[in-house]
Amino acid sequence: MELPNASDKGMVFMTCTIDKQYTWENVYPQHILAYIYSGELTITYGSHTLTFVKGDTLLVPKNQLSRSTKTPLHGEPFKCVSMALPEEQLREFYQNRTVLESWSENDLKERPILAHPLLEVFFRSLIPYFDVRDDLPESLVSVKIHELLTIIDTVDKKASSVLGTFNEIGKIDLKKYMEEHYMYNLPLEKFAYLTGRSLTTFKSDFKNIFKQTPGKWLMEKRLNLAHHKLTREKQKATAVYLSAGFENLSHFSFAFKKAFGYSPSNIMNQQSSAL
Repeated sequence: MELPNASDKGMVFMTCTIDKQYTWENVYPQHILAYIYSGELTITYGSHTLTFVKGDTLLVPKNQLSRSTKTPLHGEPFKCVSMALPEEQLREFYQNRTVLESWSENDLKERPILAHPLLEVFFRSLIPYFDVRDDLPESLVSVKIHELLTIIDTVDKKASSVLGTFNEIGKIDLKKYMEEHYMYNLPLEKFAYLTGRSLTTFKSDFKNIFKQTPGKWLMEKRLNLAHHKLTREKQKATAVYLSAGFENLSHFSFAFKKAFGYSPSNIMNQQSSAL
């Protein structure tokens, strides 16, 4: 999903300014480093939600399924600049460096990168590039990435170790992963990839574990989650359909009524009548 009011430079840098709340799901093939100039960013990994604000630098690890919400705050739009980090350049940077042996990607999912004036100065130095019409020379992009990696390696060794470790996706616990991520609207091919399987193996393993096809199981889980959010948490259908993993409101309403015999709007009307 493309971000509104976003522009990029050198296929690496991207900045966006958002005047109203915006939510999307994503899984990036490269590590992303981002700095927040204003507003608030919430990122949900499974059932775990983190919040980042003005002045925070964060690392979004590659191949991690997440849902992000960018929100204007205190009368200011949400504004950030981010950098995608090509693996080739990461390998080049870390080939003669030692990384920590004891770290976890969860270390970066639970906090921003450690604050330092060098980080703030670096990210603010990128802003003028977006006022230049011409593309940035590839050599300059490479220099800026090297500069940022040098700063990260200096101020936050755990973050640097995540960037300097290169592992392929291995076959992981399918039951645990799907129970934590079923509410993300992804094609089965992407779920298969993220669990380290071919699509054929994914479907076979899935049926052996859940005794259902992936499509039927995902629909039931998402509808039950939506029903809970509507009835227990008193949320509106417009807020529920995306967080429960549906593509759009009309598809959600149709599937909901088919499953439960009444539409989401009936629930909201009953709740309003009871007030």
